[in-house]
Amino acid sequence: MKKNAVAAALIASGILLTSTAGAVGWHPSEWFSKPVVTTPAAATAAKTSTSAPAGPIAPATAPNYRAIVERYGPAVVGINTEGMVKTAGRGLPDGAEDDPFFQFFRGMPGMQGLPGRGPRAQVPVRGQGSGFIVGRDGIILTNAHVVRDASEVTVKLSDRREYKAKVLGSDPATDVAVLKIDAHDLPVVSLGNPKQLGVGDYVLAIGSPFGFEQSATSGIVSAKGRSLPGDAYVPFIQTDVAVNPGNSGGPLFDANGAVVGINSQIYSQTGGYQGLSFAIPIDVALAVKDQIIATGKVSHAHLGVTVQELNQSLADSFKLPEPEGALVSGIAKGSPAAKAGLQPGDVILSYNGQPINRSGDLPALVGMAKPGDKARIEIWRGGKKETLAATLAGTSEKVAAADDDGAPAQGKLGVAVRPLTPDEKQQAQLSGGLVVEDAGGAAARSGIQPGDIIVAVNGTAVNTVADLQKQVGQGKRQLAVLVQRGEDKIFLPVKLG
Repeated sequence: MKKNAVAAALIASGILLTSTAGAVGWHPSEWFSKPVVTTPAAATAAKTSTSAPAGPIAPATAPNYRAIVERYGPAVVGINTEGMVKTAGRGLPDGAEDDPFFQFFRGMPGMQGLPGRGPRAQVPVRGQGSGFIVGRDGIILTNAHVVRDASEVTVKLSDRREYKAKVLGSDPATDVAVLKIDAHDLPVVSLGNPKQLGVGDYVLAIGSPFGFEQSATSGIVSAKGRSLPGDAYVPFIQTDVAVNPGNSGGPLFDANGAVVGINSQIYSQTGGYQGLSFAIPIDVALAVKDQIIATGKVSHAHLGVTVQELNQSLADSFKLPEPEGALVSGIAKGSPAAKAGLQPGDVILSYNGQPINRSGDLPALVGMAKPGDKARIEIWRGGKKETLAATLAGTSEKVAAADDDGAPAQGKLGVAVRPLTPDEKQQAQLSGGLVVEDAGGAAARSGIQPGDIIVAVNGTAVNTVADLQKQVGQGKRQLAVLVQRGEDKIFLPVKLG
């Protein structure tokens, strides 16, 4: 996704980075729960009635947050950055001149009173964030956006010692960066397993919100595996822990005091905490760290599919028992997905034996694999399961772009359509399809809009008006219509009649 498009998607959805960087851009363990004890009669009743509760749930013992802070707080650091950025005009960083996302940062340290300057002016910026020590020899983890555009990075320890830090590498795709300071025998955090986290588990954050160092806030895990705009590789941990600008890069601890995530973003319509915060799972961050330390860079694998979430209507269209999986809406020509035989309309059910319950599960699994890795993909196609094999490519490998009669027709679908002209095919990078000139009835109710290009119906390509009429006239009450809108492809469930 291009930078401006990402920024627009972020501000539209309210997702904000949580550092106070002056530069702008997008650049369950059950350790505290007790087993439920029931009588034999109650156990028998539980077997015969799935709706009756087995018994009262024993109250959980709250974690010892004080002990966690005392033991691991010294391994949490503050990060200050300085740098210069080129502006597009009026002192704004490139691409931010008309971006409302920028307004969030204007009141932050280093952003007040930016002078009005001409195009491409250089302006100094300062930022603040957090981090935590994972190696006694000075290895520190933080967010990539904390150190973006920084020419100088200073790390401040809990005992007030300060060190100049070297950025060993950063990965904007996962928003993880690795720093190194020249120090030894440093306190380090304990690392946990985010896969053992469950919704409702206690968590604790330590960081420097708004520059207030060593601030601790607590809450619970609100959800797992969240997918956010522009972050396809990260299955975020959602919490209700108070996280604010300056918390970025700080650790998220579980109830045992082990780090399970890196605090990264908040959902906010005000610029401050509103009850939704998101952390990068620590296993994702450690995989990135290991690559950076070994090679100085990070490589992500690429499958070449565009996927979307399934709802009940789409599941019914594809005769799926449950609305689970990742619905394939687009395939990049020449990509590993194309070579493996994946098609639009396929529903990916599992990846290398790991179930895909939601569409966001897939990109995270693929992105953290390595180019050249083999993938076994179980799909749902034509009302039955199939298994395909793919060899993943690197994200830097380019794939070939797709290239290469009738008057508008109106039917019970509720659209007036015409075939694509040769120029339109070239511009849309499609070999066929129908342009929607007007939409009403069932089509409009489903979200089809004038300007959309109908590419397929129920998995069958539509190149002519006759193709569309044939698919609509088969007597099915539910259609899955694949449309291209701009650069994106999406399935829309259409209920006829």
